[in-house]
Amino acid sequence: MKGKRIARAQAQYTDYMVKEPMELMQFLAAKMPQASHNKLKTLLSKRVVFVDHVITTQYNFPLQPGMKVQISREKGKKVFHNRLLKIVYEDAYLIVVEKMQGLLSVSTERQKERTACTILSEYLKRSTGRNCRVYVVHRLDRDTSGLMMFAKDEKTQYTLRDNWHEIVYDRRYVAVVSGDMEQDAGSVRSWLTDRVLYVHSSPVDDGGKIAITHYQTIKRANGYSLVELHLETGRKNQIRVHMQDLGHPIIGDGRYGIEDLNPIGRLALHAFKLCFYHPVTGERMEFETPYPADFKKLLIKK
Repeated sequence: MKGKRIARAQAQYTDYMVKEPMELMQFLAAKMPQASHNKLKTLLSKRVVFVDHVITTQYNFPLQPGMKVQISREKGKKVFHNRLLKIVYEDAYLIVVEKMQGLLSVSTERQKERTACTILSEYLKRSTGRNCRVYVVHRLDRDTSGLMMFAKDEKTQYTLRDNWHEIVYDRRYVAVVSGDMEQDAGSVRSWLTDRVLYVHSSPVDDGGKIAITHYQTIKRANGYSLVELHLETGRKNQIRVHMQDLGHPIIGDGRYGIEDLNPIGRLALHAFKLCFYHPVTGERMEFETPYPADFKKLLIKK
C-alpha cells in the first residue's frame, strides 16, 4: 500500500519492527515466546494486532521487512459492535462483513441513510485516527443478509471490480421459496432490464443484460423449498427475479413474490458463501456462514 497510516498515540501500543519476511503468527510467536499458540490466536481474534497501524486478523498475513507490528494496550477501544453488521475478516486491504437484513449496502440518490458503507467508514476513522473510508466493490439488496466485502483503498477497489469474475470463484446464496421445486437442480437464463422500481426479465435478448443463476434444491417441506443458489452473473435483483420466473418466488418478497407470504418477517435470502483470491497476496480466501435458523425452521416437517 502507498504510505503508512498514522496511529493517534504510539504509547497505546507495543511495537515490533519486521526485519525479514515471515507470516504474522510466526512473527508473534518469535516475539512472544512465553505466549501459547491459543493466546496468540486470541490476540488476532480480539482485533488488537496491527500491521502498519491497520487491524490484521489473518494469522498467515505475509509480513515484509520494514513493516511495523503493534499490539494494542487498550484492547477494549478498538472492538467493533453493531447489531446490523459483523466484521468477519479484516486486513490492510479489505474488510469482509456479514450484513443483516434491513441495512442498505450503500446510499443511493433516493436513499441517504445510514448504510454498511458509512458504518464501516466511521469505524476506520475511529480505529486509525485518519479520515479513512471503505470503497464499494459489490452490493447486497437491503432485505438480503449475508457476506460482502469492501476495499480499504482505491487501488484494491479497482483491482476487485475490474477482475471480479477472475478473483471471485464461488459466491452462493440460500433461499426459502414458495411451493415444491420441480427439479433437484437446474439453471435459469434470461435478460434483465432495470426499470428503476422493477427489474424486467425476458427469455430472449431484448437489450437487457444476460443473467444466469444455477440452483440446487436442498429440501422440500410444508409448502416451501430450501434452495442453494450459485450466481454466474451478478445483476440487480437477479435471484429474486429468477425465482419468480421459475414460479417459486422467495418468501417475504413483496416486489417479486406473493405479497402476504411472509412467515418470518423478512426476505428469505442470505448470501452464505464468498470465496475469492486475495487481490494483493493471491491467497485463496473462503468465508461461509450457517444457513439462518429461521430459514431451517420453516422446513421442519410437522
